[in-house]
Amino acid sequence: MPIQAINVRNQFKGQVKEILRGDVLSEVDVQTPWGIVTSVITTRSVDELQLKVGSDVVALVKSTEVSIAKL
Repeated sequence: MPIQAINVRNQFKGQVKEILRGDVLSEVDVQTPWGIVTSVITTRSVDELQLKVGSDVVALVKSTEVSIAKL
């Protein structure tokens, strides 16, 4: 699934290293070549993206948030 157009300059490809699931929110640690990026996203999003340890993702960093897209 290619990402066609996103207006975010800081994009880091990586793999999910760890997921700490909560009832509503979950922490997703992404291992990138530059280190670990952590995102707090809804647990529903984790499930809908079918994220698991080892999933290839891209972390989209905006000044106050980190978004995740599955590759």
